[in-house]
Amino acid sequence: MGQRPEEVPLTPEEAARFLRLTEALFEKMIEQQRAKVLRLAREAVPNISPEDVLNPHDFPELKQHPTFEFEDGLLSGLVAAKIAVRAEINSRLPRE
Repeated sequence: MGQRPEEVPLTPEEAARFLRLTEALFEKMIEQQRAKVLRLAREAVPNISPEDVLNPHDFPELKQHPTFEFEDGLLSGLVAAKIAVRAEINSRLPRE
C-alpha cells in the first residue's frame, strides 16, 4: 500500500505554492469577517473602533447583541484555522 495523503511530504515548492494560495484565501475570508464583526459591533456601539472590537468584554452592549458573539467566534475560528494550516504545511517541509 502507498502512503496516505496526510503522510505524503510536500516538496518545498509545493508547500510554498500551497501556502501562498491558502494564505490569500484565509486573508480574504478573515478580512470579510472582520468587516462584518465591526459592522455588527457598530449596531450596538456606534463609535466603536476596530481596535476596540478586539476587546469586546469592555463593551457590555456587545453582550446584548443577538449575533455579535457568534460572528466574532467565527472570526476567531478563521484565524485559528489559518495558523493550523500554516503549521501543518511547515511540519511537512523537509528538515535541514
